[in-house]
Amino acid sequence: MRLEHIKDRSAPAPDNGRKRGLAVDALGLIIAVVVTAASVTDTAIGVRLLDKVVEHTPTVTRAWVDAGFKHDLGIHGAVLGVDVEVVKRSDSKPGFVPVAKRWVVEQVNGTLMLHRRLVREYESRPESSVSRTLWASAANLVRQLTGTSTPSWRDPT
Repeated sequence: MRLEHIKDRSAPAPDNGRKRGLAVDALGLIIAVVVTAASVTDTAIGVRLLDKVVEHTPTVTRAWVDAGFKHDLGIHGAVLGVDVEVVKRSDSKPGFVPVAKRWVVEQVNGTLMLHRRLVREYESRPESSVSRTLWASAANLVRQLTGTSTPSWRDPT
């Protein structure tokens, strides 16, 4: 009986996972990054992203999000003056079908994963993880501007 009582009062196990939320423009340039604990809902991340986007880029009037975001994000966007549109995938086509408006952020996520420090969460603070994401994005932009290819880590022979 006493063990159960102590067990009930013990703190929950720490959650070491992280989620990264990105807001990108139509060209794939990062507007805002939010890194949170993995337990934070997608809608809460979306609200933080919208706040950052409006703060840093007040000319944004429309945002496309996937179906994982709830109706509350649309309400928050309306308060901020941003039209939030949910882009759903086709139910009639099985398998992976790229959706044009959502595909840009997926491409950015894919190119960011080419950077070793972003594949796993090595940073102890979320702010450091945001900085790493922005540095990786800058490196990708430099590669695009100079016309160099992304590193492949394969033996050229």
